[in-house]
Amino acid sequence: MTEKETTQITEMRNDGLGYTTIASRLGLSKDCVRSFCRTHNLRGRRAPSHVPQDLGKDYCKTCGKRLDHTPGKRKKQYCSDGCRMDWWNAHQDQVKRKAFYQFTCVCCGKSFSAYGNAKRSYCSHECYIKTRFKKEVSK
Repeated sequence: MTEKETTQITEMRNDGLGYTTIASRLGLSKDCVRSFCRTHNLRGRRAPSHVPQDLGKDYCKTCGKRLDHTPGKRKKQYCSDGCRMDWWNAHQDQVKRKAFYQFTCVCCGKSFSAYGNAKRSYCSHECYIKTRFKKEVSK
């Protein structure tokens, strides 16, 4: 467990969140969070019922900082671009990749697909080099 995670656990526990909620937000096991809380004297009961159940929307998904939401706008999920990129880099399996394009290689004629580039011409760097630096032999 990193130092960052320990401070996040302490903050969330002091805000009245339970072991399961903290564990799911930080991607840790419930037992790991519970044992940390017990060894650092963060035991006790959950906060009274005046704490809303959807409190998870008020914390950054990555670092657990509180988020300030602007009324009438979409709810924030991350406190900064760095946290947003860190979260998506750690959860690549959840990326919905839709930008696949089908092409035919200019050099070898092979059919291939590319992600995110609609103007691709070659299936590989080798084909690009063959076409780009093709020299005619003169005698």
